[in-house]
Amino acid sequence: MFENLSNRFEEIFKSLKKTGSIDEASLDSAMRDIRRALLEADVALPIAKKFIEDVKKESIGKEIIRSITPAQMITKIVNDQLIQILGSASPEFQINDNQVSSYLFAGLQGSGKTTTVGKIGNYLKSNYDKKILFVSLDTTRPAAFDQLKKLSELIDVTILPKLENQMPIDIVSRAKQFAELQEIDCVLYDTAGRMNVEEGLMSELSLLEKEINPLETILVLDSLTGQEAVNVASDFAKAINITGSILTRIDGDARGGAALSMKYITDCPIKFMGVGEQVDDLEKFHPERIANRILGMGDIVTLVEKAAETVDQEDAEEMAKKLQKGEFDLDDLLSQIRQMKKMGGISGMMKFIPGLSNLSDKIPQNTNPDNSIAQQEAIILSMTKYERSKPKIINGSRKKRIAAGSGTSVSEINKILKQHRKMSDMMKKLSRKGGGSIDPNMLAGQLGSGMPSDFFKNKF
Repeated sequence: MFENLSNRFEEIFKSLKKTGSIDEASLDSAMRDIRRALLEADVALPIAKKFIEDVKKESIGKEIIRSITPAQMITKIVNDQLIQILGSASPEFQINDNQVSSYLFAGLQGSGKTTTVGKIGNYLKSNYDKKILFVSLDTTRPAAFDQLKKLSELIDVTILPKLENQMPIDIVSRAKQFAELQEIDCVLYDTAGRMNVEEGLMSELSLLEKEINPLETILVLDSLTGQEAVNVASDFAKAINITGSILTRIDGDARGGAALSMKYITDCPIKFMGVGEQVDDLEKFHPERIANRILGMGDIVTLVEKAAETVDQEDAEEMAKKLQKGEFDLDDLLSQIRQMKKMGGISGMMKFIPGLSNLSDKIPQNTNPDNSIAQQEAIILSMTKYERSKPKIINGSRKKRIAAGSGTSVSEINKILKQHRKMSDMMKKLSRKGGGSIDPNMLAGQLGSGMPSDFFKNKF
């Protein structure tokens, strides 16, 4: 997400750092590069122009704080202006605790709208313990109801039963009665996807909105369509009262133009981002955090939140007790590997870490640490339970058997045993009063034994 733009900003700020002071000529040159980077990222031209004007206005004549360089000051100004364009404040997703909360989802066909309904249903159920009802208003696409039904079964929520030849407006009336009888908290209406913004279909959507009177009217947009997504949002905003948007396929969007343009062009805040295909692959949209990611500053807060979501409380407490005693066996290492995979693997986690956020796409393909993680998991699973609890008993013959079972070599078994010993020693140091120093050279090793040993050298 935003990799291209982030890399361009990194290059621009590197060149600024080489100059001891910044005059108007060097500032103009940097602004031209930033404008070009924004346009290449498919940011709307009016936004790119205003962004440059605002940055220049803030930069010229700005008093430089003694503790920072002129380049750092420009970076701070660019960061502040990015936050303004993205929306300045994190928009809240509205929930009514006193009565049924209704949500209307609209968008073009293929935008990921139905999948997004499933994700929001999962979000409301998991985070707020709400009783959910899915309602399919798409009577034109035969598979629409079936897709929503599969999602309802996946997250264990109710879906309004289908009646043949019933019009969308009548389905809404039936859904309201059903919700009242079943004491439903939240009703999510999945409307028919539009092939294009056609007047007749927009009129129908407007009528449905009036009948439903939703707490939130959400426009689902495919971020991969770039500037076209913003144009679609503008057209939908003329027909219905959009309260927020959700951008899908953000994980595959290296440019990010839709996210940077949406709020400014439509005055419609982005509320969530779809970052994968699973029902829990949904992130709240935080403008400040996104700006930090674009400028390569990482996003530790989101990384911590992801960790909290993936860690089982009982497992965490059990692990804490073991670590206090300085205990760390191969089952514990396997648990850490699996948690890392849930959080997007090493390359996914690197994008959130300051100093590493721009490095994930620079990793050589033949040394991808996520491939190494999968191999490590296979190796540990090829061991017996006793071997995992007592790694020291793993001798030559056992190594050969484990290598054969995992499709690896004895040298790979030795690598993971060495990695475990280092981590175990580290845990023992941390368990002692006063702690202990940790060898910084362990970083590359802990991020996957397949990483080049000097990859992180001089990166911090």
